[in-house]
Amino acid sequence: MTDNVIANKTGATKARAASDKPQTGVDPASQALCHRVTELRKKNKLTLDQLAAASGVSRSMLSQIERGQANPTLAVTFRIAQAFGISIGELVDQPWTTSTIEVVHGDDANNLFRADAECRIRTLSPLHMEKNIEFYEIRIAPGAQLSSAPHYEGTRELLTVTRGRAALRSGDSDCTLVEGDSAHYRGDLQHTIENCGERELICYLVVTSQ
Repeated sequence: MTDNVIANKTGATKARAASDKPQTGVDPASQALCHRVTELRKKNKLTLDQLAAASGVSRSMLSQIERGQANPTLAVTFRIAQAFGISIGELVDQPWTTSTIEVVHGDDANNLFRADAECRIRTLSPLHMEKNIEFYEIRIAPGAQLSSAPHYEGTRELLTVTRGRAALRSGDSDCTLVEGDSAHYRGDLQHTIENCGERELICYLVVTSQ
């Protein structure tokens, strides 16, 4: 019995000692990420709890990342980058990952905000920009309309028609737009874009928030 107890205690001590040793399997990119996350968090004056709430990544995972003890997945890295309002390349901040050009591919189904028989909305702006500005391509079938509830106060929208004819209403104001026309209006009121023509309406929408 005594020998078994001693053996168990010795094994437990070795296990604790092994767990206290720093992990050596973290690659250079994760090391760069660990310094970058810490730097950005302190620069933005965020606690680990606040960053966890903003990113959806647990506090324990963020702590491990900052201590260089975790190899986060791409999804986790993306959520952290979103919380800081930057791209993954900017977050890692390495010469081979950072680019001044960010492409939103037309065949990426993840960018489809809505797609049905009446309306198709495709996001044209990078997802991390949506805190400040949003850019969409909108296609509306003849006779259909896109109605939106009021957005946050101070929201403004800029609509440009490239094909077809649109009836636009914002609050108590309305107008008709044809190809080449643009309209700037309040997005913090009930607003509607209706296809009042005989062919598909194609337009581009920029949404800004103050």
